[in-house]
Amino acid sequence: MEFEKDNTFLKGRLKSFGFALKGALKLLTTEHSIMVQTAIGVLMVVAGFYFDISATEWMFQTMAIGMVLAIEGLNTAVEKIADFVHPQFHEKIGFIKDIAAGAVCFAALTAIVIGLIIYVPKFLLY
Repeated sequence: MEFEKDNTFLKGRLKSFGFALKGALKLLTTEHSIMVQTAIGVLMVVAGFYFDISATEWMFQTMAIGMVLAIEGLNTAVEKIADFVHPQFHEKIGFIKDIAAGAVCFAALTAIVIGLIIYVPKFLLY
């Protein structure tokens, strides 16, 4: 299949959005870490409605969920590329994969802190 350049702005953006949606669906249906993090994100949204969090809290919670999912997606891409380039174990590839996983860890820890800031006071009031 040959690459075909889009000559119209709208057609190109729609195609790009289609590829992005396809990638998001592949992540959601094939990667267990994304499945778990999506489930946690859904639970946090349910908790947000239950505890009637403020608009500001919704913004922080939404950003935290999106940040974790986005960085996990990038981590998955790095891992897939690394495995494609060098399928056998290699110390430098392992180092690169560990760094990508560390980025996910930073995002997840930040999301946990945001969740605690939002929900601990709510639990203390109930």
